[in-house]
Amino acid sequence: MSTEKVTDEMIAELFDLIISVKNAEDCRNLFEDLCTNKEVEQMAQRTRAAKLLLEGKTYNQVIEETDISSATLSRVSRCVQYGKGYKKLLAKK
Repeated sequence: MSTEKVTDEMIAELFDLIISVKNAEDCRNLFEDLCTNKEVEQMAQRTRAAKLLLEGKTYNQVIEETDISSATLSRVSRCVQYGKGYKKLLAKK
């Protein structure tokens, strides 16, 4: 959903803002300002799905636990397999 008015600089500013968060309360407050409740819930759902996949759960088990759609789970699974974020960051948990 990139537009010509959304620049790389704007995206970099967003990432810089996110990494400047120092605690869970500030993180919650920032995401409440940035996102709708539904968007936060969807990100939480994807994060949990990625964690479960990394734990070796099957698609059916992940869907049962998270109620994620199979299409979204497929994308999360590709990111778990080939992406750079989920594996690295969830491994720290």
